[in-house]
Amino acid sequence: MEADVSGRLLVLTWHNVHPTWCFPARRGVGARGFAKQLAMCRRLANVVPLEDAARRLAEGRPLPPRAVALTFDDGYRDNLSVVLPLLRRLGLPATFFLVPGILDSTVTPWWEVVGWLIRRSTAESVVVDGRSFPLRHPGERARASSGVCELLKRRNADARAAVVEELRERCRPAGTPPGRDMFLDWSAVGEIARAGFGIGSHTCAHHIMARENAATQCEDLARSRRELESNLSVEVRHLAYPNGKRDDYDAATITGARSAGYAAAWTTRGGFCTEMTPPFELRRYVIDPARGAAAFPLLLRQYLAARADTDIGPVDAEPPCASSM
Repeated sequence: MEADVSGRLLVLTWHNVHPTWCFPARRGVGARGFAKQLAMCRRLANVVPLEDAARRLAEGRPLPPRAVALTFDDGYRDNLSVVLPLLRRLGLPATFFLVPGILDSTVTPWWEVVGWLIRRSTAESVVVDGRSFPLRHPGERARASSGVCELLKRRNADARAAVVEELRERCRPAGTPPGRDMFLDWSAVGEIARAGFGIGSHTCAHHIMARENAATQCEDLARSRRELESNLSVEVRHLAYPNGKRDDYDAATITGARSAGYAAAWTTRGGFCTEMTPPFELRRYVIDPARGAAAFPLLLRQYLAARADTDIGPVDAEPPCASSM
């Protein structure tokens, strides 16, 4: 590992901190683990504002050694109740990638609905795309929730919504589906914006872009930026692709993002950003807060420790990154 890493940027992203239907964990573990992760970043890295760091890279200007930027996707409500106070206390900048359709309740976060349907199902199994998922015990339900979500990511929005409705009939869930209180609204997001944190677009309806046609993508991306800027009185120049893997965006997505006025876009493809990284395929690592400091893969922890005088202790073998949405 090179001693001077001022030409590289490491970007980390989180989603929720508290457990949800789609991302379950023991209560309290996520908040404690997240606090440890931020403390580690504060102690070992130079945490920099995302947009400023990306601009410096694009212009070939140097970054501080061990430069790290922090981002948060989807707009879960614990971003306000847990994340914001910790960032303020530690004096760390961050950027929040938001979905206007979720903020105004016109878009349902389908992945959380799927998690609820399966975990509260009264059926013993469900079949999706010809694949049978047993639901006899919690472990099977966890695997089913993850497996069904992965299958649904391959569909466009209309086809995915149809499958979710079929699941509702097949699962016959007990209880009340996840409600609006899981996510931020415009008023809550306004508090984050007024506190000086960065605001970016996570699309308008959280479509997985490459599954939609070019016209739909173009309209969605332009509308998201327009609504965020209008409602929050901020400039929105950065975009994060939902799910964010290589086949989740395409040439039409990049064209639409440029046309909508974005300066850059972020994936969830792990890796460091340099001045050679394409500006609409910038890299991020998705982090699981419940794993605490152990969530950082070996490469990331070596990067954070570079030229630091602090011993970070034993390093685990590189674990997989958390799921992205």
